[in-house]
Amino acid sequence: MTAALLIVDVQNDFTEGGALGVDGGDATAAAISLHLAAHAQDYALVIASRDWHDPNSDNGGHFAAGEPDYTDNWPVHCVAGTPGADYDPEFDTTAVTHHIRKGQGAHGYSAFEGVADDGSSLAQLLTGHDITRLDIVGIATDHCVRASALDALDQVAEVRVLTELVAGVAPASSQAALEEIAAKGGTLA
Repeated sequence: MTAALLIVDVQNDFTEGGALGVDGGDATAAAISLHLAAHAQDYALVIASRDWHDPNSDNGGHFAAGEPDYTDNWPVHCVAGTPGADYDPEFDTTAVTHHIRKGQGAHGYSAFEGVADDGSSLAQLLTGHDITRLDIVGIATDHCVRASALDALDQVAEVRVLTELVAGVAPASSQAALEEIAAKGGTLA
């Protein structure tokens, strides 16, 4: 079995003080760094995704024109090249082998909608390295982690969400997302 780790959107705008900061975001970033320090060698690939929204664009309606509804549209966040789009400083990216940028001109919830620096998709990276298990961690459990995990279940034989290494917007919606992932065949580890 060849395993990879997907680290979803551990960015300044999704941690405390960011445009869409979640409680526990910084602690999750630090915990992911500790996991990498202990387990990076267990993974053939360590992939980190980032929202990387276009400046001067509503990104396919992702940015609200007025008051955001926090369901289909959001405040401006993770604009390409801004500090909000940078990885959280608690997240040590040394072991990351591939970076995926998503949401360029679009909503981009799932890491599978993004591309690596060389233009390859996440699905192409996983297939090209014969990945049979994907561990997923990151932010936010109830949005981009959820979307990425559900898409992963269509691509990889085994998908595990490491529940101690995720942070969500709200407890109820995060729990619902984890239950949805498990119902589709994912493992909560």
